[in-house]
Amino acid sequence: MPDVVVIGAGHNGLAAAIVLASSGWSVTVVEANDIPGGAVRTEEVTLPGFRHDLFATNLNLFAGSPFLAEFKAGLERHGLDFVPSSKPFSSVFPDGRFVGVSTDPDETAAMIGELSAADRDAWRRLFARFEEIAPHLFPLLGAGLPSWEAARAVWNGTRALGASWPYELGRLALQSPREFVEEWFITPEIQALVATWGMHLDFAPDVAGGALFPFLESMASHANGMVLGRGGAQVMIDAMVGLLDELGGSLVTGRRVRHVPVEAGRAVGVILDDGTAIAARRAVVADLTPTGLAGIVDDPRIRRAASRYRYGPGTMMIHLALDDLPAWHDDRARGFAYVHLGPYLEDMALAYTQAISGLLPETPTLVVGQPTVVDPSRAPEGRHVLWIQVRALPATIRGDAAGVLPIDGGRWTPRLAEAYADRVLEILEAQAPGLRDRVLGRAVLSPADLERADANLVGGDSLAGSHHPFQYFFLRPLPGWSRYRTPVPNLHLCGAATWPGAGVGAGSGYLLGRRLTGRWQTARDLLRLQG
Repeated sequence: MPDVVVIGAGHNGLAAAIVLASSGWSVTVVEANDIPGGAVRTEEVTLPGFRHDLFATNLNLFAGSPFLAEFKAGLERHGLDFVPSSKPFSSVFPDGRFVGVSTDPDETAAMIGELSAADRDAWRRLFARFEEIAPHLFPLLGAGLPSWEAARAVWNGTRALGASWPYELGRLALQSPREFVEEWFITPEIQALVATWGMHLDFAPDVAGGALFPFLESMASHANGMVLGRGGAQVMIDAMVGLLDELGGSLVTGRRVRHVPVEAGRAVGVILDDGTAIAARRAVVADLTPTGLAGIVDDPRIRRAASRYRYGPGTMMIHLALDDLPAWHDDRARGFAYVHLGPYLEDMALAYTQAISGLLPETPTLVVGQPTVVDPSRAPEGRHVLWIQVRALPATIRGDAAGVLPIDGGRWTPRLAEAYADRVLEILEAQAPGLRDRVLGRAVLSPADLERADANLVGGDSLAGSHHPFQYFFLRPLPGWSRYRTPVPNLHLCGAATWPGAGVGAGSGYLLGRRLTGRWQTARDLLRLQG
């Protein structure tokens, strides 16, 4: 009988399992899919020899995580290998203009200065402020909420930055992306360059609380670049599985958990779909969303709470095998890991509004990843792969904003997905003429395909739940659940649905593992221990 059963081998579930196993706990991880990884998966879905990250690709958060800092040596023994990019992101615009952000301050300043000397200077001032506050902001974002650790981070920041720091932090946490970028920049292009990062989550330009992520992503990328996994993001998952095995943990794949039995009010293990029971001495950890948890635990408190959990709009992934990189209007774009096509704040706001209204956006926001610029090993010599994330799309479709595509009963069908992918390629063709002629193979994953591949991506929401303020920070996923507890004793929740949210950073799995092993204690815990 293991001490802990972990439901789901996403990277957070694996992180929790590794932390527990390293502390001497016996751990069994059960994964419904045949391969572990959840939304971190690399496969040859177009042609042999072309390796595509099906969902997540950017490993910046993982590379800078406390989890990696603690377990780096073990993960590297099992093959973890990063490939850095000094040119992390850029944006292209309909008139052919381009602006990119690199780790070279002078190069970045020169590109921004081509559009606006005032915005070049504003960028430098914003980055200087980022460097001042980062040592105090990132410890807060990596702490459990609420906890003494978080309170200590705020206090230390206030001592170092002054009494105005908590107010600045609160303002940043509540601003919309538009309010933030318009405060700092005057040109629509530089405003869009930063604000597009909000669309990676569900922060359209006018959504309150969305300023923090674009600020952090744009500035941190400028400081550190971008990190990919050599050969694909799967290298991270393979290393975690190898380390878990080394530590004595076990992983069972292709087996779905049907039920979590509760005895005397406490979770006592899991029952698999074939009826096999696995008891747990100490805890059951679920790398799931609240709605996923409600489906396997017969508890009215969990069902009621889960019914209030809200998901964001869906995502489409388009993977292309190419005989050459896109011929962007500005050739400099060929050197960047990400190319964003918003293009402007108004376009992003409209696409988001159409999506949440059930309409297929006429001009969606596109995140075009060019991983073979950074890591040529992902394709045969001289060839390339393109990773295209389409934001944002409806899960249930009421119509087409362009009035062109036939809607098949409001569902994502293969025919509709391919037709909408054609629209995306038309948008790209306008920015990179001749792209269609360079395509050797194509794979399209609709929002429905995302949910089929990973049950946590409900409706194709690649974030496993909205990040709007009502269910973020100490309210994520739900009031009273922020410390990874559920209403059922011994039953814990981690994953993108919990703090610190989406992204490949292993944050929730690491924090939960520390909590269960007594290495993270909240204010209430400390008071209880003191009697």
